[in-house]
Amino acid sequence: MPADGQASSSYLVTDGSTRLLLDCGPGGATALSAVTHVSTLDAIVISHLHSDHCYDLLPLGKTLLAGRIAGDHRFPTLPGAGAVEYPRVPLYIPAGGKAKLDALAAALPVPTSPVLDQSFDLAFDVTEYEPRDALTVGDCRIEPLPLRHSLANCGMRVTGPAGTLAYSGDTFDVPGLIELARGVDLFLCEATLELTDDTRHGHLSAAQAGEAAAAAGAGALVLTHFVTADPGWLEARRRDAQRAFGGPVHLASPGRRFEVRPA
Repeated sequence: MPADGQASSSYLVTDGSTRLLLDCGPGGATALSAVTHVSTLDAIVISHLHSDHCYDLLPLGKTLLAGRIAGDHRFPTLPGAGAVEYPRVPLYIPAGGKAKLDALAAALPVPTSPVLDQSFDLAFDVTEYEPRDALTVGDCRIEPLPLRHSLANCGMRVTGPAGTLAYSGDTFDVPGLIELARGVDLFLCEATLELTDDTRHGHLSAAQAGEAAAAAGAGALVLTHFVTADPGWLEARRRDAQRAFGGPVHLASPGRRFEVRPA
């Protein structure tokens, strides 16, 4: 959940002229707006449809559509007199996800400006992907690999001119993570738990993230998706991962940047 001023899962990947957003949980739209306008994105890719990974697609869509409101229906505080029509941003979501996102938009209508309720038809160019469908966005190739979670989830392997990144989404599937992160330069991996858990929640401990990174031969590991921002707890999780993984282990934090390049 968003806490201590931190958004839920949302990660901006840039490579040359390509800008890619991986997931967009609550607070992600605000964080993105501090860096760039959503219209500059080449694509958004969603790992799975739990709300902490996709809820802020709705405000991003409304941001793209707000410029279309013209004449008497235009918000008086919006600058400029003419309408602005941004191109649709490509949005890749798991198979079957479009109906769920349409239901989300319909549940929170804007009666005075119905165009704002059409995010997933007018703001985004929606494509439902299947696991292992290769996606090409600008200079980047994205491979969604299926990983076990309480809801269908794909980890994303992103390859660009500068290097290779693997992102776990949410999972407890260590063997699948090893395949996903094999030889990558940077492995961005959830580390939700202090202790290994085999319940239906489907999350990793930091120790498991370290084990997966070591077995995959990743260059560096970034832990993310924490349940608390307590510095002592976070440092303990970093040490847990370091016991298994000999490479650099970092802790994700709002706005922190990591360079993806060969070690």
